[in-house]
Amino acid sequence: MKIENCVALVTGANRGIGEQFARELVERGASRVYAGARDAGAVSVPGVEAVALDITDPASVAAAASLARDVTLLVNNAGVARAQNLVVGDLGKIRDEVETNLFGTLSMIRAFAPILGRNGGGAVVNVLSAASWFTYPGSGSYAVSKAAAWSMTTGVRMELAHQGTQVVGAHVGWSTPTCPPHSTSRSSIRPSSCGSRSTAWRRARSRSWPMT
Repeated sequence: MKIENCVALVTGANRGIGEQFARELVERGASRVYAGARDAGAVSVPGVEAVALDITDPASVAAAASLARDVTLLVNNAGVARAQNLVVGDLGKIRDEVETNLFGTLSMIRAFAPILGRNGGGAVVNVLSAASWFTYPGSGSYAVSKAAAWSMTTGVRMELAHQGTQVVGAHVGWSTPTCPPHSTSRSSIRPSSCGSRSTAWRRARSRSWPMT
């Protein structure tokens, strides 16, 4: 799929990696970029159309799908990192992580799959993590949610093949943080809200995003 002249929607586009994806899409010639965020007013990327979007809220997802009927590229970037210990951590926070990173992403795909099909197939990019493949101390719950999202990505790829929709995962590794000043330790940096333009985009493009 070519990015030039595509119509893209990026979730979690108000900061970090999502913001940089939105910027790159504009710079690389997308004809329209919808930038989704819970607070649409927090989106500051020039040339995008800000959309109020909470991927864990079915009504919000449906509203976004009703608005952005011309989408040909869906970038599922929105997510959370609660970093809970699986054995003694807060089970509510673990559920929230899975609800957002797995079911929120899946809800977006379910809402936009028919739109992509009607628009010629298009593509879905799920922003995952190298933590989809391994777990290190303090990352247990996050790794579980991203591993589940990776498995979901594989299943969706097979299910949408008939309509010509490309489905890929961007397994982003460690990236230079662009987080608030209080984020001083590795464990305090959230992959969904941090990352440099050069590192995050380069890895997604070269390793897991086979598009031109």
